[in-house]
Amino acid sequence: MKKEVQLMKTQKKIEILQKMIQINSVNNNETQVADYISSLFSPYPDVDIQKINYAPNRDNLVLTIGKNKGPILGLSGHMDVVAPGNRADWNYDPFAAVIADHKIYGRGATDMKSGLAALVVTLLELLEQKVDLPGKLRLLATVGEETGEYGAAQLTKQGFADNLAGLIVAEPTSRMQKIVYTARGVIDYKVISYGKAAHSAEPQHGINAIDNLIVFYHLALERLLKFTETDAVLGGVTHSITKIKGGEQVNSIPSYAELMGNIRTIPAYPNQYFYDELESIIAELNQKEGFKLAIAYSFPEEAIAGNPDSRIIQLAQKTHLQVLGSVAKVTGSSGANDGAEFLQAKGHFDSIEIGPGSATSHQSNEYVEIDDYLNAINFYKQFALDFLKDKQIQTDYTGID
Repeated sequence: MKKEVQLMKTQKKIEILQKMIQINSVNNNETQVADYISSLFSPYPDVDIQKINYAPNRDNLVLTIGKNKGPILGLSGHMDVVAPGNRADWNYDPFAAVIADHKIYGRGATDMKSGLAALVVTLLELLEQKVDLPGKLRLLATVGEETGEYGAAQLTKQGFADNLAGLIVAEPTSRMQKIVYTARGVIDYKVISYGKAAHSAEPQHGINAIDNLIVFYHLALERLLKFTETDAVLGGVTHSITKIKGGEQVNSIPSYAELMGNIRTIPAYPNQYFYDELESIIAELNQKEGFKLAIAYSFPEEAIAGNPDSRIIQLAQKTHLQVLGSVAKVTGSSGANDGAEFLQAKGHFDSIEIGPGSATSHQSNEYVEIDDYLNAINFYKQFALDFLKDKQIQTDYTGID
């Protein structure tokens, strides 16, 4: 008589996601999420669990299952969320994880605790069923994705993504209906202008830091227009000045001003092109009398070129049709993700981005459809098995266990 395989009950899967949402990890406090995830795996002795500290209350989590030698599939999800904004705009407490109309509401429900929870449940079910994996699955749960992918950068530098055979990033992709293989890069930069204070009645005795910053502002907007090439999937480069401040009081010539800019890049233009252009403007202006400008960058990410014909894409399409009954659209993303950091690890591998979620990321009343979340679990579980068992993946894999 064939032994019946027991699967985790649906209510338990939902409770895991609710618990993650209920942990307030707004740009901080990821350790509590990491500890909760770790606790779910404590009954299983054959799980390798490592917490990698980034800062107080900020721990990345790396969790690996599978005993056999063979390919390693990376599973990527971040534990931080953005601030909820004005709570009066929410119908429910953003950290209560309320269920209504077959949806779970809360900050991070879509971006991206539903994707992370689906990966976690996938691993738990494989352990419950004692599946003999022909390789390994490695969960890379990170801090700080929303503010710069610095958790992924730390894990990459410490070798946790080395020699992967592939990577799946569980960011939301239109209710699992898109498979993303290419993504824009991002450069966040800050320019500081130093001037000299003086009474506004005698401006000739000061140096106006705001005036000098505005000169940079216009030159930067003008000169970055020369990057005109477009990508068939991602479009063109975008550049926006998104934050500016300066001055001390209305009747004083400002001695300090700063602005922040955001550039979204495409594979045709490595980030160095933009560094060179911005820094040449700074150097040019600093040669002029009265100018003193400085520039700094915040966790820039290169664009992901990707390959729409890669084996991981082919397998994901096959699994998608089998499990979800539809053909997923293979496309790109205008936003950056942790994959940009992990792809810098040793070895060569391709990544895809696919996950549950609605079009409510970073909005009030963020939610995920419960059915989408449960479908994601089914997809990830089958995809992981399809990937590790694939003969081409096994043949091409040259990693070191």
